[in-house]
Amino acid sequence: MRASGTFDVTEFTPAPVPAPPVETAVPVGVATMSKEYAGEVVGRSATLFTAAFDQSTATGTYVAMESFEGSLHGRTGCFNFAHSATTSGESRESEFFVVVPGSGTGELSGITGTGGIAIDPDGTHRVWFDYALPS
Repeated sequence: MRASGTFDVTEFTPAPVPAPPVETAVPVGVATMSKEYAGEVVGRSATLFTAAFDQSTATGTYVAMESFEGSLHGRTGCFNFAHSATTSGESRESEFFVVVPGSGTGELSGITGTGGIAIDPDGTHRVWFDYALPS
């Protein structure tokens, strides 16, 4: 099944990063995020976000782990999902998105799957889950 929706980032809080033992041309950052979802995906998430990103060129890579609480197509529960992507200006490539096996609770217990994130030209953030649940 596919559940899709939109989301808004409601909080983005940078976290301190110890001085790295290896200096690169693009610094690594860490943050926590909160998101609110609407559509066939309804709920909220708490995210641990890491990135190596150059703001001036919009080039870099992020890796995120999200804990989601809400519903997909009306089935409620919680689960984790991980995603990452690389950006070069306006392009988005090398995307990865997976539901963490064994992380589902409630009516989402046993959830497996993949998904994706896209950002429209007007800034709307979209998400979708291609998922399966046990019978």
